[in-house]
This record gives sequence, C-alpha cells and structure tokens, in this order.
Amino acid sequence: MAEKGKSLKLQKWSKKDVALVTTTYVINAIIFTLLFVGMCYLNAAAEKKSASDMFSDSTVVVGFAIIISLILAITALYFMFEDRDFLRKPSNSQMLFLIWELGVVVCFISGKFLNPYVRPVAMVAILTLFLTSSGTAIFSNFIFSMVMFVFDAFSGTLNEFSSYSIVFFFAVGLFSGIIAIYTMKELYSRLKILLVGFLISLPSIICIILPQVDFGGGEEGLNLLAGALSGPFAAAAFIILLPVFEGIFKKITCFKLAELTDHKAKLIRKLITQAPGTFNHSIIVSNIAEACATAIGEDALLARTCAYYHDVGKLRRPEFFKENQADNNNPHNDLTPELSANIIKSHTQDGYAFALKNRLPQAIADVCLQHHGTMPMLFFYDKAKKFTDGEVSLANYCYSGPKPQTKIAAIIMIADGSEAAVRSLKTRTRDSVTVAVKKIVSERMQLGQFDECELTLKEINIIIHTVVNSLSGVYHDRIKYPKVSLEGVDVEVEHTRDEQ
Repeated sequence: MAEKGKSLKLQKWSKKDVALVTTTYVINAIIFTLLFVGMCYLNAAAEKKSASDMFSDSTVVVGFAIIISLILAITALYFMFEDRDFLRKPSNSQMLFLIWELGVVVCFISGKFLNPYVRPVAMVAILTLFLTSSGTAIFSNFIFSMVMFVFDAFSGTLNEFSSYSIVFFFAVGLFSGIIAIYTMKELYSRLKILLVGFLISLPSIICIILPQVDFGGGEEGLNLLAGALSGPFAAAAFIILLPVFEGIFKKITCFKLAELTDHKAKLIRKLITQAPGTFNHSIIVSNIAEACATAIGEDALLARTCAYYHDVGKLRRPEFFKENQADNNNPHNDLTPELSANIIKSHTQDGYAFALKNRLPQAIADVCLQHHGTMPMLFFYDKAKKFTDGEVSLANYCYSGPKPQTKIAAIIMIADGSEAAVRSLKTRTRDSVTVAVKKIVSERMQLGQFDECELTLKEINIIIHTVVNSLSGVYHDRIKYPKVSLEGVDVEVEHTRDEQ
C-alpha cells in the first residue's frame, strides 16, 4: 500500500541520477570514516594516549570503513525496492546521512562530556519521522542504531564499559527510537513532544537498572537521572534542528503547515485585507478539502494549507474577480472577452509565482498552478461567440494547466468549482447541492482533468459525498424570522418582568 501522499508512478532514472546518488553515498562513507578517525583521536587525547598506537594496525580503519560501506549499501538496497523515487533525489539521501552524522556527533559529545546514558539516540528517529514517513523513520532508526554500535565498538568511546554492556546501548537506541516513532506519530504540539520525551527514556532506565550492565564506575543515581533525561534531550534537539532541515531540504512538516495557515502569515494577511471575498472562499474550500483528504487517506493538513493559498494569484488584480467586487462594479464590462479571459486565467501562474517568491513549499505552488487544470472559461467563450461572426478558438479561453498531478490538487479543483457553483444556486437543498457537485465532477472527468493524477472512481465518489455533506452544512437553511415591530415597547421593563 502506498503511503500517504506517495505516488504509485515510478519516475525513470537517468545516468545523471545514478551518478549523483552514487557520489552522495561515496562522499558520506568518507565522512563517516573521517568522523570515526576524529573520535579515535579525541578519545586517545582524553585518556592521554597516542592515537597512532590505535592506527598502527591499519585493519581497524579499513574494517570500520568496510562495515560502514555495507550499512550504506543496505540503505541503498532498501530504498531501491521500497521507495525508488525517494532514492532518486540525492537531496533525500543527503538529508538522511546528515541526520545520522549529526546524531553521531551529538551522541559522542553528550556521552563523552556529560554522561553516556544521556545520549539523545531517539533524535534521529523523531527527525526522520517528521521529515519523511513512519516507514522510513523505522528503517532509519535501525540503521542509526547499527552505526552507533559500530562507532561504540571501534572508536573506544565506551572503553569504561564491558563489551557486553555496549550491546545494551544498541538495544536502548533501537527501542527508544521505535517508541518515539509510535508515540509521536500524531503529535503536532512541540510541548507534547517534549513531555512524551520522558516516555522514550524508558528503555534507557530499564537497561540501567539491569544487574548485567556495567556502569563504568559511575554513580547509579546519576546514571538514572541521565537516562531519564535522554528522551527529553532527544525531543529538544529535534525541536531545535527541525526548522534547519525544513529550510535546507525544503521539506513540509505539520509544524510548517501550521505556520502557513496562521492568519498572521504574510500572504494570508494580504488576502484578508486586499481580497476578502477570495479569502472567505478559500476558507470554505479549505474545510471541504480537509474533509475530502481525510476521507480518502491523504494528508489533511497539507490539503487545508494548499486550499488556503490556491487563489493567492488573485492578489495581483483582486477587483477582477466576482467575490471581491462591491456595488456590482464589474471591470469586465469594459473589456473584450479575450482580455477578460487572459486576466482570469493568469491568476494560476501569478499564484505559482507568488508562492515561490514567498518561499512556500513546492507542493503548494503546484496546486496554485494546477487547480483549474486546462478547463475552459465558458462564460467568456460564449460572450466572445456573441461578439463575432467568425470562429472563436476555445483554446484561447482555456486555463494553461497543467492538469492536477496529485490527489490533493484534484480535490481542490473539485472543492473550488463546487463551492462556486453551489454559492450561485438560488435554492440550496441537499438534492440541488448534490446535482451541482456531480455536474462539476462530471464535466472535469469528461475533459480528462483527472487523467494525470491517481484518483480512482471509488475515491471520486467518496469526494462527491464529502463535498455535498460539507456544502450542505455551510449553506444550510435558516429560520425565517418574523418582522415584529418593537416600536413603543420598553425593552428594559419587559426584561425586568421576565426576571421576576
């Protein structure tokens, strides 16, 4: 089963892709080896020994390099079979390697200068979870636990411990990461993540109290405190590092999406002040899109955020769009149909440009461009036919596309068209809303608007049902209040009588 938001279509690899991915793996194998050599020197310096003694036998470094290379080869093999599209982008692999390398450095420093049990081993699992997916996070946690075990066994970082005890550190890293993945999977509050950090300290605490573990001369109470703080330390490190990874690798997380849907966000503030009608329309579309995404198992928060920004291109000329026109002042009355069509359809490209200029995620920019696909603007096409005796090219009155490439883009196309159609109805009974929504979807299917995304007929029917429910709730019937004159009635006196 494809994971949420994951495409079923495999992209073709070019020779350049293979070369870039291979280079990324080779470079990071070298970086891991250099980190190992550096740690060996630091450990030797701390013990006032000569590191050259350790490297007198070249097989130590060679053996380490071989094992790390095998671990990285297993990583490439895993993604080749499980998620080739993830592997195809070198930035994805580099992001994972950087997370592991930072994990090694942070664990080494905290273990060497604070306490071996305070090492934030779960940090890698949490970062990978929020930047990728739970499946990738589980695999990443396993690989990082192996990497840390190799570093601990070869570099002499845990010399004061027995080799038997080092195995327990491997178990702590593995179990802490798994607990973190499953307890933090649905958390969107930084405070809750920090508090749950104490829960992921349990494997460390359990291992400390086991009689088989050699404490290396440390105090048991101090070790227990360090173990209890390892989880919150991992959560705090994650909170600090996540924005850095979001910015460098342009990843979308729930925290980033929450920031973008805040009404204080730059473009949202502009919509509220400069195009209030468009903003209100976007709010309704966002509620519909979120419900639809939830119904078919897509990322609901991403759908809501994309809906917030799907019409942001209207900020360029807000007065040319009906929802922002006051007092029936329509500037299109003074324009030719072709010019009007060009202005209307340009809001998709303008939205794409606005999104990229303001550093919004690529997924949001793509929805700005795709949410009308290549649909025709029949109102202006019909108007043009009335104004000319010759043939009118429908192509001149169509959006430039592309068609929706993702399910979320298709959802927003349906929600956008349905909201506008239902808003224009004189009577909004459930039956009339259902007819309007089915007509919107049918027109888009006939014109092949969903051909390039992976929306199934079953999902389309679910979306129709969800859209009807949502719009019936928005445009429900209201009580018709009678016209009662209060002339000559002393309201304060009437209120006093009621209270008595």
